[in-house]
Amino acid sequence: MSHIIHRSLRQVPPMVAGAGGITIRDSAGKAYLDASGGAAVSSLGHGHPDVIAAMHRQIDRCAYAHTAFFTTDVAEELADRLVEGAPGEMGGVYLVSGGSEAMETALKLARQYWVEMNEPRRTLFMARRQSYHGNTLGALAVGGNEWRRRDFAPLLMDTVRVAPCYEYRGRAAHQGVDEYTAVLLDELETAILRAGPQNIIAFCAEPVVGATGGAIPPTPGYFKGVREICDRYRILFIADEVMCGMGRTGTMYAIEQDGVAPDIIAVAKGLGAGYQPIGAVLAHEAIVACLRKGSGAFQHGHTYIGHPVAAAAALAVQQVIERDGLLARVRSRGATLRRMLGDVFGVHEHVGDIRGRGLLLALEFVQDRETKEPFAPERRVHALIKQKAMENGLMVYPMGGTIDGQRGDHVLLAPPFIATAADLSEIVSRLADAVEGVFGRSG
Repeated sequence: MSHIIHRSLRQVPPMVAGAGGITIRDSAGKAYLDASGGAAVSSLGHGHPDVIAAMHRQIDRCAYAHTAFFTTDVAEELADRLVEGAPGEMGGVYLVSGGSEAMETALKLARQYWVEMNEPRRTLFMARRQSYHGNTLGALAVGGNEWRRRDFAPLLMDTVRVAPCYEYRGRAAHQGVDEYTAVLLDELETAILRAGPQNIIAFCAEPVVGATGGAIPPTPGYFKGVREICDRYRILFIADEVMCGMGRTGTMYAIEQDGVAPDIIAVAKGLGAGYQPIGAVLAHEAIVACLRKGSGAFQHGHTYIGHPVAAAAALAVQQVIERDGLLARVRSRGATLRRMLGDVFGVHEHVGDIRGRGLLLALEFVQDRETKEPFAPERRVHALIKQKAMENGLMVYPMGGTIDGQRGDHVLLAPPFIATAADLSEIVSRLADAVEGVFGRSG
């Protein structure tokens, strides 16, 4: 019996007794390798002494100060660091408490910008089908994951939708990659013209699609085309890097690898690596300058924004990543993990695709490799693999509805940046055992 409204109301999850490095232990003494970083959060693993020490120091100085009255040195230093490393001309940072809150903030900031630019008729956001941008009502409205939206659809604002950049499913056999990319960009431009550019606030997209699609990277040139189209029609580009950012894909900001700069970037998960709830929104200098010159304020706020202990934790996380050269390690370990997955699952009859960037990788499971036919949704293959993995002492991040919110199964891997080659080998071995436990030995 638990009075917590757990994610499943039919069972209580195991009780955590302790954690260290890439391992979590439950109250029965069982250890689990955290191959997903929780939800791609724990980039430094558990119990990192430098982050814990930074939190203690801040608690001793000041555990909380409301931002209507004070700022703090740790929040200011964190904002400086985020701006310095960001692509383009970012001019401001708004610190929040998580990913959904970051995207909700980004949407409101984008809307207020156009109001202050004397274009209040702009009321529409654009996004992609099968995207995920958070669980608050605004973020849920922009997101394209149908099963998450279904029960709340009457409460959600209208959003203009276009196809995702999902090469494994979307590119026809006769299409080259460039041709496929051009089709997607043509669809985006057509949708803008149909809705009226003067009515659109921003286009929202994950540079590497996270949990909903399973580590789907863009095709080469896709985001350069998106940036050009947004510029052509004076539409803001919001990059949702809540899952894929903060080093997870091998660069501090995932969009760096596509050679473009968004107008607004939302980050969270890896920002504080799970040591405290924190997220951030970075805005282009032109947006900040517009508000500064106009109303002089962003009409938004929450009680815990800029929380000093959260900022201290996030600052320490970013300092450790830089000091220990962990971005390069993500790239090298990501290549190692990709190779290991290919060695074990590359010809597996029920693994259709292995994809991702850095240490954000996924396997998509299919009934038939040749036709890419997914399993029937009622089989809940992703959930069965998670169950078997947990039995094997392995945490992975599963999701169903990969294709359209109903059909398709994948498992996401996002191990901590500190994982060794031996850790990755053990992760792949335990995952192979879990997959075999669901499908039997592959022929």
